[in-house]
Amino acid sequence: MDINTTNTAGRRINSTELIAPMLTLICLTALVWLYMYILRLSYVVKYKIAAQKLSSPELIPQLLPEHINRPANNFKNLFELPVIFYALILLALVTNTFGQGILYTAWFFVISRVLHSIVQCAYNKVMQALLFILPVLSPYGCC
Repeated sequence: MDINTTNTAGRRINSTELIAPMLTLICLTALVWLYMYILRLSYVVKYKIAAQKLSSPELIPQLLPEHINRPANNFKNLFELPVIFYALILLALVTNTFGQGILYTAWFFVISRVLHSIVQCAYNKVMQALLFILPVLSPYGCC
């Protein structure tokens, strides 16, 4: 079921246009999980680490190097701030109060999360802090 709303410029916004950023963020989360799984599993197999040693999240940083844990840290981040994003987008859809501004803000948030994920998973430098600030601001711009 598509819901259409007209923004102030008169352009009809289709509800599926607002769902697309949500689905993109879900796909990003799945890709980060897959990358995390591949990195960790290959490291554990290569260095013959017993699975039982990884039974507690507190032990993992002691057994796996930081570059192997980067995707795991990013994966955790993808379940923090994006929860607010999902809630706001769903609220806009349910109340039929969405327009071009919300759509642009949603895509801005998703693109900034993609950039943040690339930096955090790849090399995790201080520059990442700047990329973290951008998505923090955008969910609140949805309202």
